[in-house]
Amino acid sequence: MSERSDVLVVGGGVVGVCTAHSLVERGVRTTLLERGEICSGASHGNGGWIFPSESAPLPGPGAIREALPWLLDPASPFWIQPRASLALLRWLWDFRRACNASAQRESFGLRRALSLASLERFGELAKQLDFGFTQRGLTLIFQTAKAMRDAQHEVDLLEAAGGSANWLAVAALREAIPGLSSELAGGLEFPADAHITPGDFVRGLAADVAQRGAAIETHTEVLGVEWSRRGPVRVRTTRGDFSADEVVLAAGAWTPELTRGLGLRIPVEAAKGYSITVERPAGHPDLPLALAEGMVFVTPMGSQLRFGGTLELAGLDLRMNQRRVDALARTVRRYLPGIPRTPTVEIWRGLRPLTPDDLPILGRPAGTSGLILATGHGMSGISQGPISGELIAQLVSGETPEIDLAPFSPDRF
Repeated sequence: MSERSDVLVVGGGVVGVCTAHSLVERGVRTTLLERGEICSGASHGNGGWIFPSESAPLPGPGAIREALPWLLDPASPFWIQPRASLALLRWLWDFRRACNASAQRESFGLRRALSLASLERFGELAKQLDFGFTQRGLTLIFQTAKAMRDAQHEVDLLEAAGGSANWLAVAALREAIPGLSSELAGGLEFPADAHITPGDFVRGLAADVAQRGAAIETHTEVLGVEWSRRGPVRVRTTRGDFSADEVVLAAGAWTPELTRGLGLRIPVEAAKGYSITVERPAGHPDLPLALAEGMVFVTPMGSQLRFGGTLELAGLDLRMNQRRVDALARTVRRYLPGIPRTPTVEIWRGLRPLTPDDLPILGRPAGTSGLILATGHGMSGISQGPISGELIAQLVSGETPEIDLAPFSPDRF
């Protein structure tokens, strides 16, 4: 098998599919390659949030100090699996460098801009596709006054960027959300945010891409990428060779593996997350929740309810860590002890591509020809996916990107 396209997109998650969609909208002959099924990776089991208000990056003042106690507990919200890895050490060093107030403010604004642009595009796409787009905000629930005081810093960043948030008394939380714990300190509402059912969105958009004439090749694993300054980029796969004038690598946590032979350093760590999806209890509101201290999300998705969270740096390791699944379930019961138990639909884990500054990598690496990277979205792939795809399509088409790509350059590291 040897096929030629104008653009090859590698990766069938939200970023890859959004990129392919924006390309075919421009009439670009596009082929999308996916190692498994469409939306079978990190885009499948996530929380489905579009959260321009929750734009604070992971690194920030005090982030390392706060995370240190967790690193010793494999069941904690954040855990690094001990392993000998020079790439991980360099990633952690770069993370430490990003833990300052100036970098945090800049990153907040950049991340918010991406999510706001995606939110607008989600609204447009919802007129054509049904993926449960609901803009009813996002509510954080706190068990301690200290956590509420700490959250004020993020509210200050949001208000400085033109957003708004509302503090909620415990009584208001109880009126809106059944089954809450009696030991709560309060809540925080971000009214502008939204949520979707991510699998419905990515698979529905991929079907639209195929209907518009793009080729979607599933179960096609990329083995290597070769390029030269004199000809098209060649991609070797388990189903033969493909070539294109441009190749967009949107392969999530696997992107560094695909670029290793090109001599590029792509500081993306696989951040494993977990989710438990159950049948939605009768009467549960169509309102996504964040269980603040436990770093767990609760998202209604039609007839289902999804609990998810945790961040585990363990390399490209997809093994299920039952201890972390159990810890996730305990956190939900701690905040929502009165929620009825319903049958489990799925227990999931996936690898999110996380950069040390928690900003995506979007653009052409210096010194390469015909190669574009679109990865590193961390836990914000859904929230940043549509605009990321649009920006990459603008870059391919020679348009001026509507958001400056310089802060997301692959060369910033």
